[in-house]
This record gives sequence, structure tokens and C-alpha cells, in this order.
Amino acid sequence: MLYWAFVFLVVGLVAAALGFGSVAGASFAIAKFLAGLFLVLFLVFLVLGLTAANRIRG
Repeated sequence: MLYWAFVFLVVGLVAAALGFGSVAGASFAIAKFLAGLFLVLFLVFLVLGLTAANRIRG
């Protein structure tokens, strides 16, 4: 998923450099959404991993 966030970010930046406003806006919006989703999932699994580790230790 992080791969796709970077792909859309690069597409958005290239389109912005070439002056395609609507394509750049859509690609950048998708990249922001995927990056945000990845960050939220990372934080959720980090908390789950830490709580599981604490339960295993006792």
C-alpha cells in the first residue's frame, strides 16, 4: 500500500511539473489518502504489537 502511495505521489508531482492541474490534484489526493491510511494502520498495529508483547511478558 505504501508503494501505491509513492506511485501516485510521483505521478502527481510529474503532472504538476507538466501543468496538468486536474490530473495532478487527483493523483496527489490519492497519494495523501494512501499515505494517511498507511500511517493509521501502522499506528494501530504498533499499539497491538506492544500490548501483545506486554501480555506475553506477564
